[in-house]
Amino acid sequence: MSANLESTVAIITGASSGIGRATALRLAEEGSAVALVARRRERVEELAQTITNKGGQALVVVADVSDSDAAAGIVEQVINQFGRLDILVNAAGVMLNGDSVRARVDEWDQMVDVNLKGLMYITKAALPHLLEAAKTADRKVTDVINISSVAGRHAAPTVAIYNATKFGVTAATESWRQEYTKRNVRFSVIGPGAVDTELFGHQQPQVQESDEQLFAGVEKLHPEDIADAVAYIATSPRRRAINEIVIRPTDQSF
Repeated sequence: MSANLESTVAIITGASSGIGRATALRLAEEGSAVALVARRRERVEELAQTITNKGGQALVVVADVSDSDAAAGIVEQVINQFGRLDILVNAAGVMLNGDSVRARVDEWDQMVDVNLKGLMYITKAALPHLLEAAKTADRKVTDVINISSVAGRHAAPTVAIYNATKFGVTAATESWRQEYTKRNVRFSVIGPGAVDTELFGHQQPQVQESDEQLFAGVEKLHPEDIADAVAYIATSPRRRAINEIVIRPTDQSF
């Protein structure tokens, strides 16, 4: 790593499991104080205890990022606790794929609300503080790191709405990058392939069975693989902006 993250503060959404949890642990190891955002209190309290037992700083924030007022409240709580914000990692997400005729509209709404709107809401609330921190940070830069997917680059059958949300994340990140790059706020997007997380288990049984067949013989990525990519971005010196990282399992061809 080029630099550690001492004296920085990071918000990680979706911190109760998977990529979000692994990222929180990784950034805490680098010295960042971490705000752990999720809806499952017991999970994030356990994670916070793990981090503090190792000498780190962690703040538990139980909230639903898909509520705009709650998203603004997350940022306000972090500023009240730590006085600044240097890194935002948007890792919260849901994947509810399947046949579009049989799909439930409320599940489509949930993907749009969490994957895209939640990311938008908290990013908007965080930006003024990220811009301010960039002026005083030892790193002379702050970061927004959005977790998209290879589904944000390539469309596939039965994935329409998930594709739409992840294409949106990828596009919004690039637009924000262009808007704020001259103001020392870096925007990066990470597009993982198949990662061994709870995400696949959220889907209907027939979709899970289809996924098992699709990924048969594929050694999936671990959440820590994506957390390493987040840390690489965040610890890069100011001169180096990592705009996009795509990470697939070696065995995944699509």
